Amino acid sequence: MRLKLLTLALALAAVSLPSHGEDLLDAYRDARANDPVLSQADATRLATGEGVTQARALLLPQVSAGLTLSQTNGGNSGKIQDPNNPGQYISLSQFGHTRTRSIDGTLSQTIFDFSKYANLKAAHSAAKAQDATYEAALQNLLVRVTAAYFTVLNDEDQLTFAKANEDAYKRQYDQADQQYKVGLSAITNVYQAKAYYENAKTQSIAAQNTLDNDKEALRVITGTPVGDLKKLRDDLPLDPPAPADPQAWVKQALQDNPSLLAQKDNVETAEHNITAARSGHLPTISANVSYGKNASWYQYGNLGTSNRPSTTIGLTLSVPLFSGGATQSRVRQSIYQRDAATDAMELQRRQVVQDTLNYYRSVIAGISQVESGKASVESGQKALEATRAGFEVGTQTFTDVLLAIQTLTQSESAYSQARHQFILNKLLLQQAAGAANFKDIQDINALLK
Repeated sequence: MRLKLLTLALALAAVSLPSHGEDLLDAYRDARANDPVLSQADATRLATGEGVTQARALLLPQVSAGLTLSQTNGGNSGKIQDPNNPGQYISLSQFGHTRTRSIDGTLSQTIFDFSKYANLKAAHSAAKAQDATYEAALQNLLVRVTAAYFTVLNDEDQLTFAKANEDAYKRQYDQADQQYKVGLSAITNVYQAKAYYENAKTQSIAAQNTLDNDKEALRVITGTPVGDLKKLRDDLPLDPPAPADPQAWVKQALQDNPSLLAQKDNVETAEHNITAARSGHLPTISANVSYGKNASWYQYGNLGTSNRPSTTIGLTLSVPLFSGGATQSRVRQSIYQRDAATDAMELQRRQVVQDTLNYYRSVIAGISQVESGKASVESGQKALEATRAGFEVGTQTFTDVLLAIQTLTQSESAYSQARHQFILNKLLLQQAAGAANFKDIQDINALLK
């Protein structure tokens, strides 16, 4: 009987039947709505943006008002003039407690405070950095969803291959056992086939567990259970990167990569913080307008006092002379922080260059890997058929058949991984260049069926 169980199973795995399952766009929409990583980046962006409003507020007029009511019991001494009998005085102790009301209001406006202007510029730079960080999180979400989605697809392929491998070894084991029972084969073939079969069962269990775990990893991103996923079609376009110049990709990455732009804004923020710290040596000028009115009442009698409202207008000049070395320390601290931000920017720049070149080369290499993988699968299928036929006529050994099954399974596994990684590497190259967007997800989704 020449039923090619493994070949048939692998062919069915490679040629997916039409499906109405979830596609990549569905997964991305769920992730955009539910991913906590992106939500955290958005909240951080909004919180940082409020720093601009707060820094600007210190340069705008400051208005405050106050009302004070107080009562003093006992402890009064001295005399006041009797308003009913001029020239006569009355002891304060005759009037019990005293109540006082004070009303005041103040308007102040900064005329010159260089540190506040520097802090406003630093707040703007920090907000820009966080905007760029959020953009990086958006692009990273594209990659994370696609990577998690393709990981599940690859796991499903690996499980299919593992089960097909297990079925093929089971067939060989049953055949060896039957031949041994009728005296056509040695017990060695039975033991060998059983060892391969049991190992294949272990691999199937491991493949199922990996699939379940990676489905959970995708659910963490999307926030929804993972159902049937659409798979990559067979005829993938193996187009090289455009432009076909790695340095052009590097140039674009250095200009547009959002993570690198965020680091540049962090350096700018640190520079403004140095200016603000140095401004601690400069004088400040502010304008002030204050209004106040006081009144008092006594417990007994109709006596009371009331002051006429008073208004004060003036300028305040404050000149810092010595603060125990705190200002110089803040300057040094700001310089160290600027240096750290500069080093972080340089590290990010080098990482961006490395990633861009690596992903560019990976896409180029991936074309050959996919083509070679496909050829390897075709050759492996033909080799297994020939080895089975040779075993039946006595030109191939039982071990040759087992090894041919193993080789075909490995080829199918490598081919599946190469196909999914090739598509993912193209998206990673776009991300490194700062150009990943929703259209890339749409283009990848068009490759599913």
